[in-house]
Amino acid sequence: MSQTRKKNSSEGESKSQTSFVNKFLRDSKAESRKENNDLKTTDSQPIDGLQKTATFDTAKPLSSEVEFRPRTEKNEQFLQKLGKKAVDKCLDLNNCGLTRADLREVVALLPFLPDLEELDISWNDFVGGTLHSITQQMHLVSKLKILRLGSCRLTTEDVRALGEALEMIPELEELNLSWNSKVGGNLSLILQKFQKGSKIQTLELVDCALTTEDGAFVGQLLPVLQGLEVLDLSMNRNIGGSLDRLAQGLNTSNLRVLKLHSCGLSQKSVKTLEIAFRYLGELRKLDLSCNKKLGGGFEDSSAQLALLKHLEVLDLHQCSLTADDVVLLTQVIPLLSNLQELDLSANKKMGSSSENLLSRLRFLPALKSLLINNCALESETFTALAEASIHLPALEILNLSWNKCVGGNLKLLLQSLKLSAALQELRLSSCSLLTEDVALLASVIVTGHLAKLHKLDLSYNDSICDEGWAIFCQNVWFLKELAELDISLRPSNFRDCGRWFRHLLCAVTKLPEITEIGMKRWILPASEEEALECFDRDHKRSIHFDHGGFQ
Repeated sequence: MSQTRKKNSSEGESKSQTSFVNKFLRDSKAESRKENNDLKTTDSQPIDGLQKTATFDTAKPLSSEVEFRPRTEKNEQFLQKLGKKAVDKCLDLNNCGLTRADLREVVALLPFLPDLEELDISWNDFVGGTLHSITQQMHLVSKLKILRLGSCRLTTEDVRALGEALEMIPELEELNLSWNSKVGGNLSLILQKFQKGSKIQTLELVDCALTTEDGAFVGQLLPVLQGLEVLDLSMNRNIGGSLDRLAQGLNTSNLRVLKLHSCGLSQKSVKTLEIAFRYLGELRKLDLSCNKKLGGGFEDSSAQLALLKHLEVLDLHQCSLTADDVVLLTQVIPLLSNLQELDLSANKKMGSSSENLLSRLRFLPALKSLLINNCALESETFTALAEASIHLPALEILNLSWNKCVGGNLKLLLQSLKLSAALQELRLSSCSLLTEDVALLASVIVTGHLAKLHKLDLSYNDSICDEGWAIFCQNVWFLKELAELDISLRPSNFRDCGRWFRHLLCAVTKLPEITEIGMKRWILPASEEEALECFDRDHKRSIHFDHGGFQ
């Protein structure tokens, strides 16, 4: 240590802190957790970290690096115990099983990270009731931009303390309080400090038991939050009751993402939202899924949804869409030329009436994900979809599961599968596939047209005979990028594996990316079980075969 640093204690402190943060940039190996120490530590015992935090609070300089080093070493040991490290400006302690003693260590750590921009302590139950110990130190991390406190069992006192602390982090851009039920009814205590000019961009309040009053408060607050881009109020069933006031606030917002999944929306809600759609020209993602009473709301709609010219994601799954809803969507969806993800799954009433809608998907050249599983499609609607899919060159995810009409008709998708160079995920679970269908799929695989496929789901297709599985398993090794394969049987059915299992084992040796093979309820004879054990021993690869056991 130079004489200059010894003479200037404040400079020594600054350089020591810089050295400490730089030290965190190096990888640290995770040590085993010292549970016994945690159990011996109680809330009433004095904690070294808290004592030293008080030193920082009074801005008292350290006299030498000798006093500073024990604390830095203790901080390193604490993070190593959790298998974590401070990486530049981010401290991620998400789902670490933090104890109350650990939380005191977090408090002691904050003064050493003055440039911290991201703090995540989500999914740690013991945060609840102790958040004030952290919020009292927020002035030490005033540059914080991201704060995540999801599923921390926050109490009303925590909520109040957080509201006071937010004033000390004016740079905050993202706040996640999801899965904390005590936020409901107390939202104003948290967000009351947000003023005009706030930099908040993302506000996530999923499943917070928000009340209608909370929804109205958000509506009043939105005009102030001009920088807000992401608003997620999903799984708050009372929000639908205050949608009118919420929508009024949306009229002056610049939102890009709006999520109202499972919010108790009704038919009337569609008209209410349409008023806001006129002003949401920058919206990229709209999630109205799992609002079962929404069905029928699009029937008398004025098609304002078409004004969302930049919309990239539209999620309407499990909304009880009716045939008349489909008529309106047939007019609107083809106009959303930037749409990349469309989820219409679990709307069984649209099956027989969606022929025109599915045929017009050809006007969505940017579509990457199409989820239309469990929609009770009929032969005519499936034919329309197959013909339209030829014009979807960017398609990466296609889910047709639980549509029985696919069985025996997979040949209608043959041309599309040959042209789907970008397809990464194909799900055909419970589609009543026949042996001829899986043989056709094998022929497409052999020609290399599905070379980018990562996930393939053929589960619950019990009608495929051993010969069909043999043909498939002999050729599946051509899918060099395949990571997940599922050929499980239905829960009510158990079958013995045929000789095709040896073909599957052979194919797996040629699949460098495979990690998961679902084979539930397929019973392996003792000889095949032995072959699997030999495979595991000889290849030493981390591949999980999820099968029904052996005889």
